[in-house]
Amino acid sequence: MQIVKTEEAFRQQIAQDIVTIAIFKTTWCKDCHYIEPFIGDVEAAYAGRAAFIEIDRDELPDLCSELNILGIPSFIAFKNGTELVRFVNKLRKSREEIEQFVDRALQVADALPQS
Repeated sequence: MQIVKTEEAFRQQIAQDIVTIAIFKTTWCKDCHYIEPFIGDVEAAYAGRAAFIEIDRDELPDLCSELNILGIPSFIAFKNGTELVRFVNKLRKSREEIEQFVDRALQVADALPQS
């Protein structure tokens, strides 16, 4: 998974013509660590259909404020610089819930007019 360290790199990544799943985490978040054992497998399952990036909320606070990232981990799907859908709640996220979110993001992207 690509780790994004700057706002510029984030904006370049989400501007691509592929669904980009941005995962906002922190080093101290227990629920963020909970997804680590399986998130690589989720990423591999969607290879070629979605790109995954990771952003540390504490390293890019201005960007996270702009995007209204309050709870972590937070998942936001983008394509061509546009937000498609987000998955945010205060509960721990399971692999199945994350996969359902990615499937929903791909469906939304497919429903958009082709550029």
